Amino acid sequence: MARYADPGAVEWVESSGGPLVVIPESALPSWLGSDSDEPGADYDSACEVDDWIGLIPVGGEAGLVLGGEPASTAFLPEHGLFVRWCAAESEAEFLEGVGAAVEVADWESELFWDVSGSVVLFDAVWAGSEFEGEDHVRVPLEPGRYAVRAAYVESDPLTSLVLVQLRCLP
Repeated sequence: MARYADPGAVEWVESSGGPLVVIPESALPSWLGSDSDEPGADYDSACEVDDWIGLIPVGGEAGLVLGGEPASTAFLPEHGLFVRWCAAESEAEFLEGVGAAVEVADWESELFWDVSGSVVLFDAVWAGSEFEGEDHVRVPLEPGRYAVRAAYVESDPLTSLVLVQLRCLP
């Protein structure tokens, strides 16, 4: 996990070059990452997602793949979204522009994701039982169905980001 500003401001998860995944905590023991040589293994399935977001099966549940660029990613609960840092001069400028980016975003089609509770954001290469301390972020979600959508936004010539919004459905 990286911090670009004051400690505790935002917790960022880094990628080693591949996609990041958001896996329900209850399915973590089923996520093998790149540890499996089986065809269609977890990491391979995550890498096959061509869009900004996609769902793949994980231990009887679904995991959310954050595809596209291997960008530093954080969850902002006040906005209900994952933000992916593609380019920005500073964390402060990046975060200040998130609200405006949400307003002008050209959202792609929604996915519908059933979640059994809290989820964990981490690098898809790791097995769900291997990561420790600072290389993941736990996101407390209420169990239910979520509409998930993504958008790439260039808010100015020096700032670009990917937004992945989660909205709990009634």
